Amino acid sequence: MDILVYLIPVSLLLGLVGLAGFLWALRSRQYEDLDGAAARILFDDQPRKESPK
Repeated sequence: MDILVYLIPVSLLLGLVGLAGFLWALRSRQYEDLDGAAARILFDDQPRKESPK
């Protein structure tokens, strides 16, 4: 039972680190346009300009 003295604070700390990472991702707008990123794969890239030889 003495191990719980260490495990409970460690688990709370890991939970807070995960929450901080999630809030950072929200504030840096990581989840803003998920549909646009998914649809972008379907469009062709712009044709490359050929260099003169």
